Amino acid sequence: MPCCNLLGLCQYDTNKLVRIQSVRLGSLKWSLNAAILLFICIMMLWNRKYQEFDLVVSSVTTKVKGVAQTRLPGVGDVVWDVVDYSGPSQDKNSFFVVTNVIVTKNQQQGKCPEAPRNGRLCRTDKDCEKGAWDQQSHGIQTGSCVKFDLLKKTCEVSAWCPIESKTTPPRPALLEAAENFTVLIKNNIRFPAFNFFRRNILPNMNDAYLRSCQRGNDSLCPIFRLGDVVREAGEKFSVMAVEGGVIGILIKWECNLDRLMQRCLPRYSFRRLDEKESNRTLYPGLNFRYAKYNTVNGVEERTLYKAFGIRFDVMVFGQAGRFSFIQLIIYIGSTLSYYALTTVLLDWLIGTSCYSAEVGQNYSEKKVEPVQDKQKCVLCVSYVDESNIRLVKRSLKKSLQDVKPMSFQPRKEDTGHLRSALCLLQPGAAADQDAQPPLDHRPDPKPKPHRPAWCRCDCCTPSSLPQEELCCRRSDGACITSSPLFEQLVLRRPLLEAVLLYRDPLSPPADRGRTTALRHCAYTQYISWRFGDASNDTHPAIPRCCVQRVREEYSSPDGQYSGFRPANMVSMEACANGEL
Repeated sequence: MPCCNLLGLCQYDTNKLVRIQSVRLGSLKWSLNAAILLFICIMMLWNRKYQEFDLVVSSVTTKVKGVAQTRLPGVGDVVWDVVDYSGPSQDKNSFFVVTNVIVTKNQQQGKCPEAPRNGRLCRTDKDCEKGAWDQQSHGIQTGSCVKFDLLKKTCEVSAWCPIESKTTPPRPALLEAAENFTVLIKNNIRFPAFNFFRRNILPNMNDAYLRSCQRGNDSLCPIFRLGDVVREAGEKFSVMAVEGGVIGILIKWECNLDRLMQRCLPRYSFRRLDEKESNRTLYPGLNFRYAKYNTVNGVEERTLYKAFGIRFDVMVFGQAGRFSFIQLIIYIGSTLSYYALTTVLLDWLIGTSCYSAEVGQNYSEKKVEPVQDKQKCVLCVSYVDESNIRLVKRSLKKSLQDVKPMSFQPRKEDTGHLRSALCLLQPGAAADQDAQPPLDHRPDPKPKPHRPAWCRCDCCTPSSLPQEELCCRRSDGACITSSPLFEQLVLRRPLLEAVLLYRDPLSPPADRGRTTALRHCAYTQYISWRFGDASNDTHPAIPRCCVQRVREEYSSPDGQYSGFRPANMVSMEACANGEL
């Protein structure tokens, strides 16, 4: 067995093909294959599937420039330079520009009434809890209820006084002139897999170029006007400057590092990142607070600034590709499956009414060969008292006589047996019959055993295998073995010898294995008589009474029987050579 398994590895199996000679199908096949090949080539060149890719590694620095003058309420004219409007600090890959501000001057540490918010007023000191505070408080409550103005009273707090009372930013924005500020973005990238470096300030960009370049004329210019950035993001700077927001500056690097088609340049795009509509009533825009401190007459004071502005986030992404023979082979291998679409489409076309129905039927019969699983073997059962053939599944637990059928099919007449029966009824056949005693008058060699419960003809013998527990009848009655035609078509020796000689004309008569060959030929004769042309995916089942009658007529010398398999065609020479 191990040797057989090893030899089985040294085999090669091919798929079964059906070739149809058709100009229409051949032309359609090559047209579809050409279209698929064209599609594969276009996608390979468009998406550069022949290349190996690596993601970008990036660093960004920014430099904002611009000066503006504005008049602050209670302060006067103030000049804003990059230190004032860029905020106290900058995050990585981002910068902030102040566009609007609320100023609270001359704050000192002390006690003052809290600014009324959300209707929080008081009437007496009992309404104020000493030491209490919340997220909206500007200080710690002292426990006293004092006047805020002529009509309102609020709890007194220890805080920087006076309290910041104005919450709505000025309209229009105080630093609306920031629209003309510019920013220089320096972006250095690297593709580690290819050891390739590049920056967005290209080698041909000198100092004179950077002083005069404008994005309206040159898309590669690394200097951006803030108003243009906001406008290209689909927003209006004067509106966004009131409450602030977040703008994304996207730098995309799509690099082709092949020598013949080398190209690695940045592409800039802009979009707003914060939501301006859905959260309009809940903390809109972007703002933060900072203070400038000084000392007046030995007392520390501060000026509080609530700054509104726009944060610009610079985001870099992209990839570089270089030709790779391995990637090309992988892409070719993955696209070969597309050619299966041609087979699927042509198979569907042949199977529909759009093509010849006769060709479609013949194609299906040639290409599809049904095979039943061994565990789901389908048996044909033919009863002498029924006109149809039953299809049942073989069961290892229930008697074959009791298994419910899956379906019924009509019996197909075998014209060869019909001609044989007519020949046997001719007068000349009587002389051959006189050579041996009548079969129906031969003495019964064995007494009848006890009738099994599933038997209906009173001639079946018990069996230990459920698939052999089958009678020739569905209801009680005479056995088919008592029919004269059974004797003539199944058991008659000259007919069986003639059938064996017809199958193998050159086989010499031999005594060895002759009885076995005749017995199996008798089984074949019964199947052809009662089942006709059976389907290839089914197995005819011979009743137990018929098997027993054939074995009595052509018994084995040692009393051992191997059973009958319909797929095997037995010859006398094979039996004589001991091949059964």
